[in-house]
Amino acid sequence: MSALFHFQSLLLVILLLICTCTYIRGQFPSIIDRNKTGVLGLFWKAARVGERLSPYVSLCCIVMAVRYMLYA
Repeated sequence: MSALFHFQSLLLVILLLICTCTYIRGQFPSIIDRNKTGVLGLFWKAARVGERLSPYVSLCCIVMAVRYMLYA
């Protein structure tokens, strides 16, 4: 089953995208910051969400990790 059709997997993919974009922007800000518009602007927006909502994103990461450990 594809991650796009399973809601829990879709949430995990979005959460991993946010975390990855935030990490890349922290290490190499010029890569993310030069693409603020267009299709690649999605990565810039995901990095901004990760920066501004980092306590909530980290809490969601912990919840998803525990959920996968219990149901795996």
